[in-house]
Amino acid sequence: MKFTLSWLRDHLDTKASITEIASTLTGIGLEVERVTDRAAELAPFTVAYVLSVNPHPNADRLRLCKVDAGNGDMLEVVCGAPNVRSGMKAVLARVGAVIPASGEALKKSKIRGVESAGMLCSAEELLTGEDEDGIIELPDDAPVGSSFAPVLGLDEPLFDVAVTPNRGDCLGVRGIARELAAAGLGTLRPRKIESAAAEFVCPISVKFDFPAGTPPPPCEMFAGRAIRGVKNVQSPRWLQNRLKAIGMRPISALVDITNYLAIDLGRPLHVFDAAKLKGDLTVRLAQPGERLQALNGREYVLEAGMTVIADDTGVLTLGGIVGGAPSGCTDQTTEIFLECALFDPVRTAETGRTLGIESEA
Repeated sequence: MKFTLSWLRDHLDTKASITEIASTLTGIGLEVERVTDRAAELAPFTVAYVLSVNPHPNADRLRLCKVDAGNGDMLEVVCGAPNVRSGMKAVLARVGAVIPASGEALKKSKIRGVESAGMLCSAEELLTGEDEDGIIELPDDAPVGSSFAPVLGLDEPLFDVAVTPNRGDCLGVRGIARELAAAGLGTLRPRKIESAAAEFVCPISVKFDFPAGTPPPPCEMFAGRAIRGVKNVQSPRWLQNRLKAIGMRPISALVDITNYLAIDLGRPLHVFDAAKLKGDLTVRLAQPGERLQALNGREYVLEAGMTVIADDTGVLTLGGIVGGAPSGCTDQTTEIFLECALFDPVRTAETGRTLGIESEA
């Protein structure tokens, strides 16, 4: 379970130090495995402006990039990322910077016969998330020559807490804050919850279809709401920064907000593109041999007893684990069905292990 100090303080009114927070968490059975000072770790990596991108004379997939590193310092860097282009702002590692992913200092070297004075970095190389089709692309207003970490909200302490299987209530920042408040380390901030009145009858119904006497119930509760008139744009920067800070890759507003709430409140959600659903939804057990083309790009062959959500065409998602690509949201999505369900945790864990799926959900 990872969270930043500012994220915790969204829920907990406290002036406690980082050391006090870590010590209290460990003392109440939530072992803090690591507190990372990312500001220091990422200080050597700075904002650079890519002035030009030209072909490498000895390699088709490499490019020679002239970059402005700030204070009039111009460097030539060899880069093979598919998204590098002139006019973008990227993260520059100068010679001597220690790359977090490898733990090794960057050396000045020749790449296919051309000297490179640094490296333009990916999220994977800096251990700040997964690769996003190449190098990190920074906002246009990022100040050239400065540390890139504050631009993406990566300059504050990051807590990594080991949560035991019986403490699912602490798999969210809200739950962590509640425990610290109970331990006397601050006051839990009240949540303001506003009711949203339905403007139309939900066109999608949901039913359970489990064999009689299936113990325990594979799904005890399922809540859903249809929402129309949405626009699936890029998430605001603060939301992207929150996800990147804990190593999650921003995708789109509709996906990002569900991922955010899963970490913030410990409540995994799933959003379907309502226009892609055929008929109503059924929560049931999979039939042997059924297949799911998942959002992670892999296809899974399901076994009997795995909890799924299906429509008239077949399986759409693995309950509590991963969604399916055919009903996933895109930038063309305008109507969604939002699912919030309570699946049997033991069955969910067994399914994840059997299929080799590890997801935030």
